Amino acid sequence: MVGLTASDVPPTMAVKIFSAGLAACVADAITFPLDTAKVRQQIQGEGQTSTAIRYKGVLGTITTLAKTEGPAKLYSGLPAGLQRQISFASLRIGLYDTVQEFFTTGKESTLGSKISAGLMTGGVAVFIGQPTEVVKVRLQAQSHLHGLKPRYTGTYNAYRIIATTEGLTGLWKGTTPNLARNVIINCTELVTYDLMKKALVKNHLLADDVPCHIVSALIAGFCTTVLSSPVDVVKTRFVNSTPGQYPSVPNCAMTMFTKEGPSAFFKGLVPSFLRLASWNVIMFVCFEQLKRELMKSRQTVDCAT
Repeated sequence: MVGLTASDVPPTMAVKIFSAGLAACVADAITFPLDTAKVRQQIQGEGQTSTAIRYKGVLGTITTLAKTEGPAKLYSGLPAGLQRQISFASLRIGLYDTVQEFFTTGKESTLGSKISAGLMTGGVAVFIGQPTEVVKVRLQAQSHLHGLKPRYTGTYNAYRIIATTEGLTGLWKGTTPNLARNVIINCTELVTYDLMKKALVKNHLLADDVPCHIVSALIAGFCTTVLSSPVDVVKTRFVNSTPGQYPSVPNCAMTMFTKEGPSAFFKGLVPSFLRLASWNVIMFVCFEQLKRELMKSRQTVDCAT
């Protein structure tokens, strides 16, 4: 009997979790300046002074940040970002297939089982990874210009100060909007990618390889960005706010609407799309290839023993 190839053998749950975490870290490290640009654009206009710098466009935001605060500022919060991917992406992406199988009653998975899997894995991952999200956003948002003293000197300093000044609950600040954001992202991103990849392969448009993964990831990134932008902006504003600035998440959203208008909910849309689309392409391509290579290595070890 002919043995199964690495592409025929389904990856184990451990392989999926490890591959998802590593692939997400690679994608985050490459696209982090776009994420920083997105955060800066999202908080622009919030308590703005006449001397505040105005960011215009993706390239303009990145170059302005590099010129005024130094190139290293584009990567402020990267350690927390990588910690977030290890604790967050590894679970929401790595467990998606396993949880989807749990919700599947027939031979083939349905749209309902895919959405249910996205809801569950996204929700669990948010509660576990929220402290890293809070620290990442605050480090990205803080500026030392105009005599402003940075609130935090580094990643672990931020964890300590937030915990001591705002209590442990401060590290889970903004969990509600982040939960809403990531439920939307997880369901849209993973379900769209899954559906597109299967449709392209089933209709013989593309083989289950890198080009197929790139096209599926780009479409998933576009859909996800448009649907998640309003809650993403509210999440960023609320997480970055000082104690008492916004009494609640709805108050934050209403303040944005009354002071800046509906367009405020789509601030940073372009860098958000560029970041999410490029992040998706890098992550999903790395994820698929890592799963295959790890399964090949495992088969080689099994054959040798």
